[in-house]
Amino acid sequence: MARGTHDARTLAGKVVVITGGGRGIGAATARLLAGEGARVVIGDLAERLDEETAEAVGGVGLALDVTDHAGFDAFLDQVECQVGPVDALVNNAGIMPLARIEDESDEAAATQVAVNLLAVIHGTKEMVRRWKARGVPGHVVNISSAAGRVPVAGAATYTATKHGVSGFSNALHTELRTDGVPIVVTAVHPVIVRTELAAGLKDTRGVPPVGPEDVAAAIVDALKRPRRDVYVPSRLGFLVKLAAATPLAFNDFLSRAFKAERAVLDAVDSAARRAYEDRIAPAPTTLGPTVVPSNEKEPA
Repeated sequence: MARGTHDARTLAGKVVVITGGGRGIGAATARLLAGEGARVVIGDLAERLDEETAEAVGGVGLALDVTDHAGFDAFLDQVECQVGPVDALVNNAGIMPLARIEDESDEAAATQVAVNLLAVIHGTKEMVRRWKARGVPGHVVNISSAAGRVPVAGAATYTATKHGVSGFSNALHTELRTDGVPIVVTAVHPVIVRTELAAGLKDTRGVPPVGPEDVAAAIVDALKRPRRDVYVPSRLGFLVKLAAATPLAFNDFLSRAFKAERAVLDAVDSAARRAYEDRIAPAPTTLGPTVVPSNEKEPA
């Protein structure tokens, strides 16, 4: 699709919902969208953060636990009553605990699936239902990760959830493009992003991190110029396609040569990361999705 300014859709007056928008990528996206004249609604578990961020951009902040599907629906009802019909949903909420697979608890795995994948599926599904019922166009932007395209040792479950987000988004893009109601689904794949989610992660070889503003700019551009996949930085898309076209044995050779098996684990400062890991850790008495203090996202 051409990228000229004459192709851009206006976001002025559009109601855009951002999950996990109290900080990081979500907050940066809210600021940019407000600058485009959009009516921004932020949903986050950290209610104080979402209210502060929303107030700073002239938007609305509401409490949201994305793992509570009935609560997610009620949140969308509240948005429609308070602000107006939703034009776009940015599924940004996500968590990234790091551990070797034998050290990861079942609770931690279940919470990642609940926050990173099932919430994305449910939120998207609910908005598609609403847009089709009204017969109006809509746009879902799902924040995946580079880990949604390539494996990341030390974050196997996280990688699985991001592969799920990428696959879900691409499949739904194909499913919906032949429908009568024009609904767009975009997957955004950033490398490591300099936010709390990447706390304690040193720069890994050949993968310089990006800022939340870089990802936010890509999200806003995708909303203005719809497309299926967005990579941050953009050259990542070429590398992913190159890897997909290269024999597996050669990819394994390069992985060993560059010590990719240890790239993340060797780059972690556990002490610097402890506060984030403690905040997102599920309660030890449960075996399913657990409320964590704030949802936000990105990654390797």
